[in-house]
Amino acid sequence: QVQLVESGGGLVQAGGSLRLSCAASGRTFGSYAVGWFRQAPGKEREFVAATSWTGGDRNYADSLKGRFTISRDNAKKMVYLQMNSLKPEDTAVYYCAARRGDYYPDYDRPNTYDYWGQGTQVTVSS
Repeated sequence: QVQLVESGGGLVQAGGSLRLSCAASGRTFGSYAVGWFRQAPGKEREFVAATSWTGGDRNYADSLKGRFTISRDNAKKMVYLQMNSLKPEDTAVYYCAARRGDYYPDYDRPNTYDYWGQGTQVTVSS
């Protein structure tokens, strides 16, 4: 069993940065891949970034490459999402999620994730 709690969301101006954190509990967290997803009002949940359980594999949505960076610290049971050069279209609720099993090929599919946090709101003003 893994529990996830996101934090770090807020209101930021376009061009600014935020760092989201995902705190995990559970003895086996280090064996889980972790992904970040987001959902804007009226839209489907979409993939943002994911990292394998070792952190050696990291993948991003094509539209976000170069602006977002995912990292994890298994000793602290934390996963981070650094978001730079934020745009109004990045406004959404951001969720972290954890899954077991092979990292590839399904790391970007939300329905393959077993555990989800409650989400944190990110609002980017123009």
